[in-house]
Amino acid sequence: MKTESGADTATHPEGQGQYPESQPVGVETVPASSSWTKAEPTLLMEAVVDKANMAQAYRKVVANQGAPGADGMTVHQLADHLKERWPTLRERLLAGEYHPSPVRAADGRPDEIPKPKCGTRQLGIPTVSDRLIQQALLQVLTPIFDPGFSASSYGYRPKRSAQQAVSAMKAHVAAGHRWMVDLDLEAFFDRVNHDLLMARVARRVRDKRVLRLIRRYLEAGMFQHGLTAPRQQGTPQGGPLSPLLANILLDDVDKELERRGHRFCRYADDMQVYVKSRRAGERVMTSLSDFLENSLRLTVNRAKSAVDRPWNRGYLGYTLTRHKLPRLTLAKASLQRLMQRVREILKRGKGRNLQRVIEELAPVLRGWASYFSLVDVKRPLEALDGWIRRRLRGVIWRQWKRPRTRRRKLLVLGLEAHRAWKSAGNGRGPWWNAGASHMNQALPKKWFEWLGLILVLDTVRGLSHSS
Repeated sequence: MKTESGADTATHPEGQGQYPESQPVGVETVPASSSWTKAEPTLLMEAVVDKANMAQAYRKVVANQGAPGADGMTVHQLADHLKERWPTLRERLLAGEYHPSPVRAADGRPDEIPKPKCGTRQLGIPTVSDRLIQQALLQVLTPIFDPGFSASSYGYRPKRSAQQAVSAMKAHVAAGHRWMVDLDLEAFFDRVNHDLLMARVARRVRDKRVLRLIRRYLEAGMFQHGLTAPRQQGTPQGGPLSPLLANILLDDVDKELERRGHRFCRYADDMQVYVKSRRAGERVMTSLSDFLENSLRLTVNRAKSAVDRPWNRGYLGYTLTRHKLPRLTLAKASLQRLMQRVREILKRGKGRNLQRVIEELAPVLRGWASYFSLVDVKRPLEALDGWIRRRLRGVIWRQWKRPRTRRRKLLVLGLEAHRAWKSAGNGRGPWWNAGASHMNQALPKKWFEWLGLILVLDTVRGLSHSS
């Protein structure tokens, strides 16, 4: 699909076309050379299309892979496309004449992704070339905006993580702030007011070409079922630039909370404020909701927001115990989501070699354990490991199918003949047998470790000790 720029989309930074040398990025007006008379006299767009910046953006986009956008181009086709189109695309960007393609709504269920507090978020997929340009913009804009962001903002920032936000939550509660204001912004990414956001971007960016390009990305329509729907507000998730824009808008909230002297944590649009009493929490809930709705024109979901104890709500997949010195533990929803993922993998594993099923489980379990390495309460993790082994024993029991096969396998695995014969023909279902003593003896924990099964508890302990 060709954009209004006349290009199919973007080009390889190592392809044709000349690039300016890297220069400091600032907001001061300085002369800039360009063959397009409409080019603004600043260096910000020049920094975006700088050869080194584009090469870095290209590597990032290719490494992230991702689905094709509305034009059908894949990341593997990007290099050839850029070799042919980069000179034209570069000149369009410098002239402020580039128009992004509409973002594609993913087909079927993936066009909406689940939120941690339930509900869904709209997922839009920009074209690969637009992802490249957004990434190049992000790399230039981040050093301008990020240093001014609040220390209590943790989402989608360099050298910041959800785990840091969770640690800060624990520290605030341990310091005696044992009530929290949990604010839920209703459809935040779909409700962002473009004028308000652009006004905040313009505080630090004077290059009108960059400002026009960002607004065009905000206003790029959604392509679905062969039609493009215009967008008057919101910034759909899926593009590299959206998280930074969200942080720019919500930085006003952070500064307001800092001005009032509150302890808080914000990860993108997930926000909690920690106070010492319910009454204080109710005052904060009222005043902060008014600020969000009146100053930023966002909608607070009052049904999902609450003033509550931290151990009743949780944050970013974790929750706290009630102890005076609270300990981090798993939120129930986090455990349930992993268990559902394991069920899906095992369901696909029917009839497959168990070694391959365990190999497919490995990155899922390792990544999950890495994220939850801060957990202080280990008992749920031990129970989770036992549940996974039981599910795998159930898969094996089904694969054995006939009593004769089951008897032979149990004998090979070391059960005495009488017990193997009795267990093989007990008539019970796979789940019961998977938890029975004969399967636990035949397929013990060490047997699964030998096959390479990741033990969540041991992985979390190892990460905890190394950090």
